[in-house]
Amino acid sequence: MTNLPRPAGWSLIPENYRDIRLLYIFLLGCSSGFPFVLIGSNLSGWLTDAGLSRASIAGMGAVFGLYAICFLWAPLVDRIRLPFLYQWLGHRRSWIFSLQGLMLMAILLMAITDPAANLRWTLVLALTVAACGASQDIAIDAYRIEIIGKDAGRVPAASAMGIIGWWTGFSLPGYLAFANAETVGWSGVYLWMAAIMALMMLLTLLVPEPKTDREAMQKLAEERYAHLLHVGSSRRERLVVWLSVTLIEPFADFFRRNGWQLALAILLFVFLFKIGEAFLGRMSIVFYREIGYSNEQIAHYSKLVGFGLTVLFTLVGSRINIRYGIVKGLFIGGVAMAASNLMFSWIALVGPSEKLFLAAILVDNFCAAFSSVAFVSFLTWLTGKTFSGTQYALLAALGTLGRTLLASSSGVMVDLLNGNWALFFLITALMVIPGLVLLLVIARIMRNRLNEDQSGHS
Repeated sequence: MTNLPRPAGWSLIPENYRDIRLLYIFLLGCSSGFPFVLIGSNLSGWLTDAGLSRASIAGMGAVFGLYAICFLWAPLVDRIRLPFLYQWLGHRRSWIFSLQGLMLMAILLMAITDPAANLRWTLVLALTVAACGASQDIAIDAYRIEIIGKDAGRVPAASAMGIIGWWTGFSLPGYLAFANAETVGWSGVYLWMAAIMALMMLLTLLVPEPKTDREAMQKLAEERYAHLLHVGSSRRERLVVWLSVTLIEPFADFFRRNGWQLALAILLFVFLFKIGEAFLGRMSIVFYREIGYSNEQIAHYSKLVGFGLTVLFTLVGSRINIRYGIVKGLFIGGVAMAASNLMFSWIALVGPSEKLFLAAILVDNFCAAFSSVAFVSFLTWLTGKTFSGTQYALLAALGTLGRTLLASSSGVMVDLLNGNWALFFLITALMVIPGLVLLLVIARIMRNRLNEDQSGHS
């Protein structure tokens, strides 16, 4: 790479971003974000226009619960080589490409489905997209971790590019959908989404497979388990060792490296950190429509403008996290994220002001982007090298579990509040407090361990 010609203006790019691997991470990040628009904002808009209730729309969001439990099959994605595709694409890309193909078929079926007439079939297809998207994320996150390594200066930059890619895959198709839904109809929108999915499959073929010693380290783990279990070389005994390493070692390694106290604190923090943001996100489209904003306004401000702001603020957030550290970035981002929810309470009190809508989108995207960079960097930093896909999936799934399962009741909460959106968003702002308290506990434990290590070496 050092002998390649430098593009014009290359010297103006910060050192941490002068890496072609960040482009690969961005492209796969687009694929990671795309399923969320298919079964998230697009589906919410379609169901709203079809006349379904707030509770039904919010309840449909429970399909994202598959993202919360994907760590259960993540060990298989880490270890199983797909026949035929493995030799052609490698381990990570073969999983990504095949799952994208399954999603393409599900999208085409959604395009010919009427959710008002057959909500169950719509739910089945949404579950299919969610299952494939969650499994795809296991491979994409592992790809990012493996191709960039654990360089402290590169991890926030890689996290930022993954997030920017995610928002590109989420926001631009979302803008396309809402800007044209009234013209081509939601069935037509989903045909366009199928074309975008096909393009993403092509992009997957263009990125290289990361080179790692993961398989060699997994082989060493198998030898260690064979010794511990006192097994021989028969097929049945080898299967026992393989299953032990595949299903047990990724989780055992995480707790062994961190210790039970810190590991449990980390898992609970990840579960709670973004619940308030999820409550807001799950009901945002319903709120926009009920308060009086049109599909065109939602497309322009929430999707297009929001996308540009997210890209900008993600880059800013990554630079701040590189300079001041991930834990401080998480705490600042959490406080700011909670405060941004209050902007939507203001809209609920004032009404559908376009200027206030723009201000809320500005603040919300800054806070969400800033906290997301720190959050993804934190999860990346916690993963090991041997089972990166499984361990990251465990952490990310816990975060999704908190956001998805609890946020699926957001519509019921609005109903219980008699449609008091201002109070609803105030409550979501307070939801960040438990996570911030846990973050302080985690920082204290890590600081004490660092002091103990330094004292031991001295």
